[in-house]
Amino acid sequence: MDELRGPGTGPPERWRPGGPPRWWRHGPPGWSRRAAERNEDLESAGRARWPWPSTVLFTAFVLIGSGFADHAQAGERVALDPPGRVLLLLSGVVLLWRWRHPVAVLWGTVAAVLLYLGAGYPYGPVLLTVAVAGFTAVVSGRRYAAWAAMGTLWAGHLLTVHVLYRWLPPSGDEAAPWTEEIVVATWVVALLAVSELARVRREQWARERARAERRRADEERLRIARELHDVLAHSISVINVQAGVGLALLDRDPEQARTALTTIKAKSKEALGEVRQVLDTLRAPGAAPRAPAPGLDRLPELVEQAASAGLTVTVEGEPPRLPPGAGLAAFRIVQEALTNVVRHSGAREARVHIERRDGRLRLLVDDDGPATGADAGGTGNGLAGMRERAAALGGTIEAGTRPDGGFRVFAVLPIETEEDR
Repeated sequence: MDELRGPGTGPPERWRPGGPPRWWRHGPPGWSRRAAERNEDLESAGRARWPWPSTVLFTAFVLIGSGFADHAQAGERVALDPPGRVLLLLSGVVLLWRWRHPVAVLWGTVAAVLLYLGAGYPYGPVLLTVAVAGFTAVVSGRRYAAWAAMGTLWAGHLLTVHVLYRWLPPSGDEAAPWTEEIVVATWVVALLAVSELARVRREQWARERARAERRRADEERLRIARELHDVLAHSISVINVQAGVGLALLDRDPEQARTALTTIKAKSKEALGEVRQVLDTLRAPGAAPRAPAPGLDRLPELVEQAASAGLTVTVEGEPPRLPPGAGLAAFRIVQEALTNVVRHSGAREARVHIERRDGRLRLLVDDDGPATGADAGGTGNGLAGMRERAAALGGTIEAGTRPDGGFRVFAVLPIETEEDR
């Protein structure tokens, strides 16, 4: 129990000076994955909150482009002076905060552009700053604020060029034609439409990524469940049989009982090692396993363990050298089939036939004994796990009673052996 408590001794602590306990920091059970996703989103957003390169590029484009627009509109609009250049600079520099405060930046650029146009300065790329800020606001989810700001920009421009132009520079200016307002309105609507399309696509990508992550998590959970079931079911079956032998022979044949206890100790140690390896995978996802995955090269161990449980296993055929995934699946299928013979059959003999033909591995496990229970051959998680392992490789599993008695497990696994490479 102390090992489960972690460093230190004594009862579980509630609060420590300098911060809450570990359980509080990591959250209640079930929150860890959501917290990790939020942290990942915050970290990615934090990297995007300071878009220096794009901000410098936009600001330079606005300043240089407005200079050309000033020359092109000379005599029609007010000449671009230092206050006007300051407005252009501010409308570009404020984009640096567009991911951290998208709404405030959008309203700031709208105010700067309306002030710039109201002062009579030339039309030009200054509207690009509003476009970038509006796009960012919509994509980041501030849709209604973006619509309101863009509507304010259009209404402000309409008020400036049709009502207030008499009192605003340049002197002697006339009302703008309504076709110009149609162009401005079309520009605003097109900008919002493109922004909404980008927002929808971004949300679809996020949902697809979340579904893919959930699918990977489910597959990993099923893989770990299969490993734990196969390891524990086989090991505990051998331990149970040997414990019964030891109890039966404890008084009559102490030496044989000692052998049974030795087998129990060795098998329990092996099971603990394999379970610890699976748990290490849970604690450190993606970490390389400390020991290689078992394969058909360990088939003699299964035969020896079955013999210690009173089952004689005959192996026919030479196990080929397989890739780790196919080797593990084949090993676990044979292991589960022999475990079911020990647990659910009265057979004392079993046969394992291995054949490689046409790029496929064929595994056949037979026993001749009568069933000792209603679930002969195993009808629960064991057979389901075998089918899942075979299906993951594109193979098949057939399991059932034979016409002449006994039980048969027949697996066909598509493989690419190391000799074929």
